[in-house]
Amino acid sequence: MQVDPEKCIGCGYCVRDCPTGAVRLVRKKAVISEACTECGACIRVCEQAALRQDPRCAVEGVAQCDACPIKCRVREGYQGACHRYKNADGALVRVTPLHSFADVEATIGPEPGQALRQPLITGIGAGTTYPDCKPAPFIVAGKRNDVDVVTVVTEAPMSYSSVMMKIDTDVPVGIEGAAVAVGDRKIGLVTTEQYGSKMLSVGGVNLLTGKNGLLIARTVSDFANKKSVTLRIEDGAKLELQVGRTPIINGHKPENMRVGCGSATLGLFAPLLKESADDVIVLDSHITGLLSEHAAGAFEGVKPSGIRLRFRQSTPGRYFGDHGTGWGGTTILDPRDVIAGIDEQVASVGMHILVTETTGRRAALLQLEAGGKLREIPVTESARKAVEAITSSCEPSLVSGIFTGGAGGSARAGVTRYPVK
Repeated sequence: MQVDPEKCIGCGYCVRDCPTGAVRLVRKKAVISEACTECGACIRVCEQAALRQDPRCAVEGVAQCDACPIKCRVREGYQGACHRYKNADGALVRVTPLHSFADVEATIGPEPGQALRQPLITGIGAGTTYPDCKPAPFIVAGKRNDVDVVTVVTEAPMSYSSVMMKIDTDVPVGIEGAAVAVGDRKIGLVTTEQYGSKMLSVGGVNLLTGKNGLLIARTVSDFANKKSVTLRIEDGAKLELQVGRTPIINGHKPENMRVGCGSATLGLFAPLLKESADDVIVLDSHITGLLSEHAAGAFEGVKPSGIRLRFRQSTPGRYFGDHGTGWGGTTILDPRDVIAGIDEQVASVGMHILVTETTGRRAALLQLEAGGKLREIPVTESARKAVEAITSSCEPSLVSGIFTGGAGGSARAGVTRYPVK
């Protein structure tokens, strides 16, 4: 790999994206070390066309890899760009050996009664079928509960991979469709929320084959290997995410995920909530619940309170919330603001209204005074007991992920002449 010092401006893009760490800047010029495998990553990211490969240069002791189209040329003692193979005494050998299911079972836990979901071997350390006409490196037969099982193992091309990240929180991170970035480079997008958890899609073939593909591949790999990754959401939050850990959102850690939506929270804890106040409001960005109108309230014999909420009603006792940085992930910053009005012909002076969240993280007890004024009073023991029941029923807020790797023709053609069959 050759560097043209006249064209190199020392931007550092080649340093940033070299998969083997073979490039460094010396006096603001790129310098390439022996770790270079001639993978061409630096050429693809250099905007000044300051790098090029010289096919006339021959290096002794180089082993050329054929496990993918890159065809890395790996020097003695070094790894290829994918970090799967290394040159040991002139021969390319797998860095990671093949793993059986028993090798990894302890890290994922047993699944009693689901023997068919347990593979005979795993794809870790398997090698590849590239090109597709080459047979799969491992084709293993066995039986599971008297069912014949054939496991075909091959590595998936990274360009067809993605990871879906699930963040358990009602704290807003960004609007759906917003770009997810590492630094200033897009790696994915915010996708549809799933029952209170924020969802990010990272990678996928269209982004991985784009200009930020090398960074995206590293990020997908980091998530899948449970490393910490710092992200920024377009017009949204700064996130620090690691699978199995609590997310960090704008420097803060949410303690737990909600037990359910506002409606479900009312239903689950209606007997306790009935004893805590004359009426209860559970704030939630999806469905905010009002106990006196809700089916759970009717079941428990809660009387109408005359309260009207500011949100749009879905069905009795259930209101579509909004999204913001306030209580329950809504725009409500003062719990009294969720109440649009009170019918004084129905309400009674002195009645108590408990306002809380689906996590029970915050709670306020309001008392109705003459003239329709609401005054916040200390939380009573019965209200505290109800809120603590909600909080103690919540799961810890965690980050989880689903990795999707597409093997496609590589697995099928490597096993049979007629893959469709």
